Amino acid sequence: MSLDAGVGADSVDGDLLGQLFYPVFGLLFDPDGDLVGDVERKLAEARMPDPVEMYVSRALGVGVLVGVALAVVGTLLGYGVFALGALSPEALSLGIPAPNPGTRELMRSLVVPTAVLVSGGVFGSIGFATGFGGLLAVPYSRSASREREINMLLADSVSFMYALSVGGLNQLEILRAMATAEDTYGEVSREFQSIINETEYFGTDYRNALRKQSMETPSEELSQFLADMLSIVNSGGEMEPFLKDKKEKHLRTSKQEREMTLETLELFGEMYMTLSLFPLLLIIILVIMGMMGESDDRLLYATVYVLIPLTGIGFLVLVSTVKQDEPGDGFLRPDGGSDRLRQTSREGLLHFGLIEAFVGRGSVFDRIRDREGTHKTKQILAAPHHFLRDNPLYTLALTVPATLALLAIALGAEAAPTTFDGWVGAPVWSAFLWVYVPAYLTLIPLATFYEWDQRAKRSVTGKLSENLRKLSSANDTGQTLLESVRTVADTSSGTLAEEFEVIHAKVNYGMSLRDALVEFNNKYAVPRLARTVKLIAEAQEASSQITDVLTTAAQASENQDDIERERRSRTRMQVAIIIMTYVTLLGVMAILQTQFIDVMGGLAQGAEGASGGAGAVAGGGGGFGGGGVDPDTLSMLFFHAVTIQAVLSGFIAGYIRNAELLSGVKFAVALMTLALGVWIYVG
Repeated sequence: MSLDAGVGADSVDGDLLGQLFYPVFGLLFDPDGDLVGDVERKLAEARMPDPVEMYVSRALGVGVLVGVALAVVGTLLGYGVFALGALSPEALSLGIPAPNPGTRELMRSLVVPTAVLVSGGVFGSIGFATGFGGLLAVPYSRSASREREINMLLADSVSFMYALSVGGLNQLEILRAMATAEDTYGEVSREFQSIINETEYFGTDYRNALRKQSMETPSEELSQFLADMLSIVNSGGEMEPFLKDKKEKHLRTSKQEREMTLETLELFGEMYMTLSLFPLLLIIILVIMGMMGESDDRLLYATVYVLIPLTGIGFLVLVSTVKQDEPGDGFLRPDGGSDRLRQTSREGLLHFGLIEAFVGRGSVFDRIRDREGTHKTKQILAAPHHFLRDNPLYTLALTVPATLALLAIALGAEAAPTTFDGWVGAPVWSAFLWVYVPAYLTLIPLATFYEWDQRAKRSVTGKLSENLRKLSSANDTGQTLLESVRTVADTSSGTLAEEFEVIHAKVNYGMSLRDALVEFNNKYAVPRLARTVKLIAEAQEASSQITDVLTTAAQASENQDDIERERRSRTRMQVAIIIMTYVTLLGVMAILQTQFIDVMGGLAQGAEGASGGAGAVAGGGGGFGGGGVDPDTLSMLFFHAVTIQAVLSGFIAGYIRNAELLSGVKFAVALMTLALGVWIYVG
């Protein structure tokens, strides 16, 4: 495991920190030890080119730098605690018996230096562990992320390879085709790129390249697949039946893994009930203790503005570690396609499409490009709703300035409370103006256009499996693929049938069928649709009779439909649990406001008035400690608590539902509206 001379020299020259701490690495670690070997393997799995010795040396350097920085902070903090009088030396004692006064004085004089050194040492240790461990964790995290994506895409990747084998491609051509399909199969394609690079640039036999990659891939499933493929290659067996068996196996495995994920999410749904109710119980305890004069009001503020957001965000992060979103962006990169296709595939708000390929060839093309911007602007202004449907986030470019302008007008008219007393005096109005109005102006348009966009995409994927079966049946009768597309378009209805008519018309006017399929896919940019189109587009170039390929595509699509139905059924219950938990929390808060706080505040005021106390704060004021209760302050805190919880619960429900944060916007708006309506009545 020694450093390669050339690579090592380049790495040392380019990494001063690793160079400085390389001798320390040699003293602390065995180059052939388990830790170094494990890190080296993870670096390979994460596709990080750093030599393991230099990477660990760099991690040591980062750990030492962060440790020293935090040790200084800890030392200064420890000294400051005593210097500012926040803590006295007499408050610290281990209870060690002292035989005489001199020893006792000596031990007391050592308290401050010892506490300062311990504080610096603890902070320094935490800093070193954070810096060193954090950098070492990077390859592990990247490897796990790649493994997750590979396992998700493996079933579709094997289906793709099977379709290519049906089309007549040999083993090496199948590997090369997989290596060039990065736009669709992501990390799986990059694993095959390593195999092709080994064979083409390093002269390695592709059997040895397969064997090497099976040992370096982070996915055990892909490793087993490559090992089985190698055995077929070495034995001279047929690749097509092997890929067919593997395709069916991995389709089943994919479905089983999704079911396990849904079961885990069900457990998380039950956990959320407990986690979300914990701040509520803590608020109740703090309020009761506050009325008894035994609580610090800062704890209540910390619970509302810190604990509730951290609980929701932490749960959202926890769900994201399990929830499997669709890898890829759904766009097909037209490598090898026509120049027209390459340019139109890049068309967007700042790219003018086909005309970009002709800029510089003549003045007429430059003038056309200059006027293309005006033409695109007119198109957007003529149908802005279609543009915003395709780009929902662009609604923020309109709604955020409008919201800021409205708030500026409210401030100018002195209608918006800007002080703490103003917020306490009008908790509902202040929160409505500063929180609810901006939320409604920005989130409602965003949710509307996002849901419209998702509905348009579902109109295509909803009948995908059925139409693929029709394509397969038509192709099996002897029709070419283009004729089959026309037949399905004539005998079907819906958005997908209309798109098939467009594809047929484009091919009749001179476009290749592959380019027409790619343009159709990029119009909707759905990862699931991209994998299906990629499968058909590659197979049809070998032959127009691809019945088996279309059947395979239909099976993969039907498997995805089954997974989606199961996901919708399971996640519907999780969303219901989250919403009902929030409604319960809102109801308890409303009861506290109407039946508990006002009554207890009145009692506290009466008790203080009867005893001649001069600090009753029943109707207003800043605090609620010392036995007094300020219902207005508590009403504001309760309203803020249910509002924050509404936003978090909404986004969590949407993320569990569709693995998309934007999917939670509609839930957040609905729950916020419910909270506002309740507090208008009770607050």
